Amino acid sequence: MQTFSYPAVVVPDDDGFTITFPAVPEAIGAGDDRAETLEVGIEVLTDALLTYVELGRDIPSPNAGPEGGPAPTDHVAIPAPVAAKLAVWQAWKESGISKTEFADRLGVVKSEVQRILDPDHPTKLPKLEAALAVLGKRLVVSVEAA
Repeated sequence: MQTFSYPAVVVPDDDGFTITFPAVPEAIGAGDDRAETLEVGIEVLTDALLTYVELGRDIPSPNAGPEGGPAPTDHVAIPAPVAAKLAVWQAWKESGISKTEFADRLGVVKSEVQRILDPDHPTKLPKLEAALAVLGKRLVVSVEAA
């Protein structure tokens, strides 16, 4: 099961707090207080994961990252619409099928698949669920305390 909630390390520094993610070293942020730093963490983590898509790289598992280092202090989840888009993109990438084959399986034109896979293009949840289904996956939503 793939999740889009990543362990984060929040540490005080001279200017406030810094946030890093062991699994996504490109995601680094800072804030004046802990709450602001966690909000910034959502932004930098989301941006970093979207960059992975732009570069054609696999989305890292939240459990990835180097051994050792400071222990995570928090978990940061990316926004649900972005997580659903990334899940479709990762499932498609792992499937090894072409965009044309994906479109055929989904019963849409190739340009529609390109929009579904484009993280900057808004796609409604039912379409994302359908895309995941043809890739042998399903979307599961969970709720936890904030």
